[in-house]
Amino acid sequence: ELEAELEAELEAELEAELEAELEARRKQYAYYRNELLTFERVVTVCIQDICIRICSGGTPSSKRHDYYDGNVPWLRTQDIDFNVINQTSATISDEGLRNSAAQWIPANCVIVAMYGATAAKVAVNSIPLTTNQACCNLQIDETKADVRYVFHWLSNEYEHLKALGEGSQSNINAKKVKSYPISLPPLEEQRRIVSILDRFDKLTNDLSSGLPAEIEARRKQYEYYRDRLLSFDELAV
Repeated sequence: ELEAELEAELEAELEAELEAELEARRKQYAYYRNELLTFERVVTVCIQDICIRICSGGTPSSKRHDYYDGNVPWLRTQDIDFNVINQTSATISDEGLRNSAAQWIPANCVIVAMYGATAAKVAVNSIPLTTNQACCNLQIDETKADVRYVFHWLSNEYEHLKALGEGSQSNINAKKVKSYPISLPPLEEQRRIVSILDRFDKLTNDLSSGLPAEIEARRKQYEYYRDRLLSFDELAV
């Protein structure tokens, strides 16, 4: 029992150290992102000026079960968290798509959550998908702006964009997203900035590598040894 307690205490200390390191890396990433995206002399335009298309989506009637659980990926705002969307937590059917305002958007759009707890958070979709009406979907004109640059810019502007919201959940709308300013250096400079920020982003946020994976590995290791130490053969009575 004492050995199990010591093992648990050691694991807790190691995990706390890793959590502290991860938090320090996140703060470092936020600092350098802000530095890289702060310019003295650069063209500033509105988000709508760098988009080919801006749209939202829709929600099929919840009374029709046949409108859901189909093969059409359907994005809701709870899936948006400064991430890359390669799958959605919900799907709709072709029938649901035809009978709602939901519509397909191509891969590599920047998606801004407008309502709810994730309002003003952003994501990029790596697959074609549909969304509900709470998503503002930005199809970027890649002759003007790099998609990942726009993603990083809006991620960095999260607090400012959210502050434009209304109500208890700071809901925003498409008009505010469209008119939001973005500093636009030349494409080559955008790509250089993206290359740096993507490396930082992977280190701090990618659950398949870096510190978050190390923390998860520590937790699994602890659970394994805990289970081994607390597993006993039953004695015959």
